Amino acid sequence: MNPINKATIFNTIKFTSAAILAIVIATALRLDYAVSAGIVAILSIQPTKRETVKTAIGRLLAFLCALLIAFVCYGLLGYTLWSFGIYLLLYIFVCQILGWYSSMAVNSVLVSHFLTAGIMDITTILNECGIFFIGVSIGLLANMHLRKNVDYIEELKESTDNQIRKILHRMSERILDSDISDYNGDCFLILWDSIRKAKNVAEENYNNQLGKGDVYDKEYIYMRESQCQVLYEMYKNVRHIHTTPITAKKISDFLEEVSKVYHKTNTGKELLEKFKELDTSMKDKPLPTERVEFEDRARLFCLLRYIEEFLLIKVEFTGKQNKD
Repeated sequence: MNPINKATIFNTIKFTSAAILAIVIATALRLDYAVSAGIVAILSIQPTKRETVKTAIGRLLAFLCALLIAFVCYGLLGYTLWSFGIYLLLYIFVCQILGWYSSMAVNSVLVSHFLTAGIMDITTILNECGIFFIGVSIGLLANMHLRKNVDYIEELKESTDNQIRKILHRMSERILDSDISDYNGDCFLILWDSIRKAKNVAEENYNNQLGKGDVYDKEYIYMRESQCQVLYEMYKNVRHIHTTPITAKKISDFLEEVSKVYHKTNTGKELLEKFKELDTSMKDKPLPTERVEFEDRARLFCLLRYIEEFLLIKVEFTGKQNKD
């Protein structure tokens, strides 16, 4: 059950006002079945601007198709329940083929008015067109106030980055101390939840822009999500380390440095250069003599590969943004 909040109250008022306004306009124009304009307005209001416009365009095409099918059915079979049934059979089939699911009911209600009137001439057709266009237009206008929620998406992006910083810091500590308690991955539950919220808001912000739209936030969150997937693989390697090989200290220090400078403005290029120096220095270390150390060195080597992938994701993202 959704909680009652400001958004719920605002949307209730918006839907109601749109419906009443559409009915008032239709009544003022002396259209028959004016109440239907209010229903069309309610059904035309979607969660975002882009969805509302997309629905309106799809519903217009579906409406024209409904008029054509109704004209043929009523013209051949008369204004009977059977002819309306044939219309529904054909129209619902076409709507399913073309993906016009949201248009089946509302347009069929408009077409049913011809059955009630017992005639489908230019006057009745224009009447239904008037109802349709008034309802859809009011639905479009009702969502023109929607804008990007800039503050909230920035807050979620910062929250996600902070959580990643904490995970990197804890990882650097765990490499040197296998006895750290509560190193169980619960922090990733918080991280995934933050990513999920940020993706939803970024998608909503994008859909509240008409035209090309700003895709930076969406791409930024997807980039962080990709990094988080790599980060989880890093965690799985680190939690199975039981000793402190000679390579551990440098890797731990590097992860700590990454955690401190990890930020949306950091391109990752400098960190990647430092990583390459670290990776090269690892090759000069003597081979392990014991099996346990050998296994942990292997895990650290695997960790290095994931760290490189983690940094490359940000570097490639930054490069793409600069090109755009």
